[in-house]
Amino acid sequence: METLQATFFLFVFVPLVNPAPPLQQESLQFYEYDTNVAMGSLTQQDYEMQSKDIIKDGKNVSLDTSLMMQSDDSQLDVPPTKDTNLPTCLLCVCLSGSVYCEEIDIEAVPPLPKETAYLYARFNKIKRIAASDFADITTLRRIDFSGNRIEEIEDGAFSKLLLLEELSLAENRLVKLPVLPPKLTTFNANQNRIKSRGIKANAFKKLTNLAYLYLGHNALESVPLNLPESLRILHLQYNNITTITDDTFCKSNNTRYIRTRMDEIRMEGNPIVLAKHVNAFSCLRMLPVGTYY
Repeated sequence: METLQATFFLFVFVPLVNPAPPLQQESLQFYEYDTNVAMGSLTQQDYEMQSKDIIKDGKNVSLDTSLMMQSDDSQLDVPPTKDTNLPTCLLCVCLSGSVYCEEIDIEAVPPLPKETAYLYARFNKIKRIAASDFADITTLRRIDFSGNRIEEIEDGAFSKLLLLEELSLAENRLVKLPVLPPKLTTFNANQNRIKSRGIKANAFKKLTNLAYLYLGHNALESVPLNLPESLRILHLQYNNITTITDDTFCKSNNTRYIRTRMDEIRMEGNPIVLAKHVNAFSCLRMLPVGTYY
């Protein structure tokens, strides 16, 4: 009798250690894909850029990673995607306000569900961004177009994106910058073909939330004007900058002025000797990275 009871209890408890149902396993796979795309391992309070050395044209150069973004915890407040019948959601992955269209060789921005908040369209063949692409998608907070072939961005393409905080256009073929939305905190245009004449004098002046600006590996001849006080990180490495002035970062008419928020300026790889412009750095807490002799 005791033996039968023991066998009965064993039968009851064995199912508790069975694998999770298929639905739970699938949701775990989506989570891993999501965090991988959005750089979810970087859950620090602040955004950071990390760099690594690569070989380019036979020499070592510093290549910034595209856009380091915070984790997607904020997506919990975004309603589930409703327009899953869109052709885009058959080609891409539409998940909780996020659309992932990476490495699928699309040549234009696809139609998006109206509640899209996060768009990842990296490593495709997109050549142009039209004003109509985001005309009805006012909920966007983050866009990543890294690794495409973008040469032209139509005027006003981002003008209605009043919630947009992060924009990456890295590794494209831009020669000038578009008008940027007002609430940007992070803008990445590394590895393009941008020259100084392709950046308007007041391009960054009104971006009072902009903290991270990445313009490395372009063709700039000078540092962009009217950089906002909010800037913390400025990357200008491997351009063609030959000179700076006392007003580039500081205020020549105010010797007590200090840029308290600026933590890093990278200018290595430019044909400028920074030691010749000492007064240009008098308001900074740290000297820019670059050549001094």
